[in-house]
Amino acid sequence: MDLQQINKDLKEKSPLQIVEWALKQGKKPVVTTNFRPYEAAILHATTQAKKDIPVIWCDTGYNTNKTYLHAERLIKALNLNVKLYVPKQTVAHRNIVMGIPDINDPLHKVFTEQVKLEPFKRAMQENTPDIWFTNLRKGQTAFRDTLDIVTKGEDGVLKVSPFFYYSDEELDVYLEENNLENEFNYFDPTKVLENRECGLHVS
Repeated sequence: MDLQQINKDLKEKSPLQIVEWALKQGKKPVVTTNFRPYEAAILHATTQAKKDIPVIWCDTGYNTNKTYLHAERLIKALNLNVKLYVPKQTVAHRNIVMGIPDINDPLHKVFTEQVKLEPFKRAMQENTPDIWFTNLRKGQTAFRDTLDIVTKGEDGVLKVSPFFYYSDEELDVYLEENNLENEFNYFDPTKVLENRECGLHVS
């Protein structure tokens, strides 16, 4: 598979066309979401092409009330086939024994593993996808700037980001044209800084 040529060709395609191309490359697609800002776009594009695509939601348990309400409305509006994955320890329990460690605290790595990485690994092991749709975009982090619309992980999974070259302004237009809501009241307890890589996309 010539990823360089594929990415060059797909750069001129619409998100829906990219999704439709990707769906032909495998048999077990999934889309991952955390219902952060602009997630409605990837959920809309993927379900337009495949209504019952598994939507993996790894919920850290630390989302804001507005994020949870936004998620419920989107799940209903798009009739999402949600597969929910949560940490093995409750937030209440973790708050007593650990809390939310500072980024420089050695426990931060343990915290990130518990609330984000372990549920994600479990989700991927149970669903065994060969196509993974994400809403990664250029400019979000330095690492993501090195990626493209289509990349291939060490596990052989084809990672597809149909909105990779979209700006916030272009996504605003997409959401408006498709009558989709957005929600900016979002909290990621593992990142602290907005431009910090979350850990799921570095392999």
